[in-house]
Amino acid sequence: MDKPAPLFPERLTEGYRAFLDDRFDREKSRYEELADSGQTPKIMLIGCCDSRVSPEIIFDARPGEMFVARNVANLVPPFSPDDQLHGTSAALEYAVQALRVEHIVVLGHGRCGGIRAFADDTQGPLSPGDFIGRWITLIGPAAQRTGGRGRNESFEDYVERLSLASIQQSLANLRTFPCVQILEGKGRLQLHGAYFAVATGVLMLLDPATGQFVPAVGEMPKKVQMIRCDEPG
Repeated sequence: MDKPAPLFPERLTEGYRAFLDDRFDREKSRYEELADSGQTPKIMLIGCCDSRVSPEIIFDARPGEMFVARNVANLVPPFSPDDQLHGTSAALEYAVQALRVEHIVVLGHGRCGGIRAFADDTQGPLSPGDFIGRWITLIGPAAQRTGGRGRNESFEDYVERLSLASIQQSLANLRTFPCVQILEGKGRLQLHGAYFAVATGVLMLLDPATGQFVPAVGEMPKKVQMIRCDEPG
């Protein structure tokens, strides 16, 4: 007789047991506080669905510290109220209007599959719905601003350059939302761009004064010192 399928992936059950024995035990009072008083995060983070880039792990966040919205290629659409369904815009609306976050971070990352899919125009739709293909058209303005792939530029270098430009485009799209415009203008909301290099662990931050990405910390550990982007793979 065949063994019945498990109710849940065993890996997740094992992880949950470890969570109960370790982190939940250490932070039980924190969870009880959040359950009683609700969440009051000061930071919203818009990141990618990529399993290699977990914001809570990268920033060592405690429960309740960050309101996280993740989608393919960490994209933010422009303000467009219509009859369509807008998951990222809904999360943004709740974070800004209900939670009153003080910071919004757009976190891009190295070797992003969504950015790569846009850059590689030889790929076809993954399904008849072509949901990814339609979604990543949001990268188009960033690609136009970069001027496209350079004649002597490798595909890998172009993908990483486009990743940085796409972060900037998402920040520009954020500013098309009236609530974001108003609160940023009053100094009650700050927008930030960041890029995490998966291969090296280096975090780069967008300097709004120069438009360049600079290291988040001045002195990196020796293992990653002087490395700024993912090595081409």
